[in-house]
Amino acid sequence: MRVDVMDFESPHRRITHQSDMPKFRKKPVEIEAIRWEGGDDDCLNAFCGPHWSRAGAVGETGPQDEENVVVFNPLEKQWLNVPVGFWIIRGVKGELYPCDPAVFAATYEPV
Repeated sequence: MRVDVMDFESPHRRITHQSDMPKFRKKPVEIEAIRWEGGDDDCLNAFCGPHWSRAGAVGETGPQDEENVVVFNPLEKQWLNVPVGFWIIRGVKGELYPCDPAVFAATYEPV
């Protein structure tokens, strides 16, 4: 379901300053996640199934660390780099994506 800003604000409201921007809060959605610490392929197999690989195996460019992996995100139809220490999140549609540890700590808490 697509939701436009106009659904929440008057269609006649003019935004003239950054402080006028509509504000939104993330809905409380439970997700599943693991933190990739390197080395443990069994953990990746259990969480990601066949949707992960070593970064070098799919020609991933960027910071190369032999422990970096990639996860396949079917919604974006691309491989996403997961450095050691990053979280791998399974989203509400089953998609996998990496999350920086600082962003994860600011956004999520254990349930």
